Amino acid sequence: MKRLFLALGFLALFLALFLMEKGAYAQDEITIGVIYPLTGGAASAGRELQMGAELAMEIANGKMPELAMDMAKEAGIKSMGGKKIKLIFKDHEGNPTLGADLAKKLILDDKVVGILGCYHSSVTKAVSAVCEQYGVPMINDSSTSPVLTRQGYKWFWRTTPHDGTFTMDLFEFLKGLSEGKAKGVKPVPKEELMNLAAACEKTEWGSAASQLLEDYAKKYGYNLKRNLLYTAKSADLSSEVRSLLAVNPDAMLFASYTSDAILMVKTLKAQKAKPKLIWGQNAGFDTPEFRSTLGEDIVGILTRTVFSPKLGEVKTISTQINELYKKKAGYDLSDASSRGFTGVQTWFHVLEKAGSTKPEDIQRAANSIEIPGEQLVVPWKGIKFATSGEEPGQNIMGSGIIGQYQKNKEGQVVLEIVYPFELSTANLIYPFPGY
Repeated sequence: MKRLFLALGFLALFLALFLMEKGAYAQDEITIGVIYPLTGGAASAGRELQMGAELAMEIANGKMPELAMDMAKEAGIKSMGGKKIKLIFKDHEGNPTLGADLAKKLILDDKVVGILGCYHSSVTKAVSAVCEQYGVPMINDSSTSPVLTRQGYKWFWRTTPHDGTFTMDLFEFLKGLSEGKAKGVKPVPKEELMNLAAACEKTEWGSAASQLLEDYAKKYGYNLKRNLLYTAKSADLSSEVRSLLAVNPDAMLFASYTSDAILMVKTLKAQKAKPKLIWGQNAGFDTPEFRSTLGEDIVGILTRTVFSPKLGEVKTISTQINELYKKKAGYDLSDASSRGFTGVQTWFHVLEKAGSTKPEDIQRAANSIEIPGEQLVVPWKGIKFATSGEEPGQNIMGSGIIGQYQKNKEGQVVLEIVYPFELSTANLIYPFPGY
């Protein structure tokens, strides 16, 4: 019996030491919940976001002194004794209700110090409300509905520019075309691009994008002759495309996630559309699946974005991170993966400055950080969040670019920069070749 009690005593001691060690190990990690669409119609973008975020985590937790960014200089969060960042990924499937439920579980069960996500603006809206309710910091890396930073929340920060910025870029691009600023193209009289037609999916993001197109068309003096909202994840877009073509538009404008963007272009080809310009509000128009599925059918199409591999011609850090990403994924960084990367990079800076995982310390740090533009893979002047005004939490140093799909000398379809004009990496293809 003595031996039994002795054995049980040793077992209890072993378990206690094991649990203590496990607890100490867990305390060496700073856990962030990441909510992306990893299945469903936007899974391609979700996977890109995840791989970009994972790469940033690897750099933050390791040490790569050859990279000119603070995140690569120390193995972990120096101000917290080298603690590592741990990301817990959850799949919201494009469902706002599911996204909100996942956020609650991450906060209450996983005890995360904060949230990153969520791509779909509708999901981000639901998740941000949960974070606000519980006083948990949320950094949004990839949702672009302007509404999100107009809610007056105290626990929400957005790194990416929103669609107000991107839509203004479109009309500044059109204005520049008429002024002869586009590389390789003579001045295009405004009358040649006066008539516009738009189709946006009927979601939180698409509806906001549609309204912005209408507002900016009026502001810049263009005629938006048709502005459709269509059901997301449509099985057929033939009637929508016919309706757009019926007004004989000079330029066609779209806001669609991946599956709809692919179907839209296939339908444009089937109906032999030949506007002078086709522009996409990013999302589905800038994913690897969009490019691989449609191939040369996208040559000449414009998309707003925040990243192109061509940025490496003016930013060394963009080339360095892109090469690391290519080793990981097998292809270049995209708009989505670069924003996922930048989201985790922002979390690193916030945590480093906070020196603690207390929500109020993180909040104070987020409201006061300033990340230099030269450390970012994207073409922004930096990251600094507004603390007052109509859009608290919005990065006030962000900007966009417009890319155009073109064939390079090797016959590959690549995304060349055509706006801002001073960053242009190729002559603009104008007008759109048509189908």
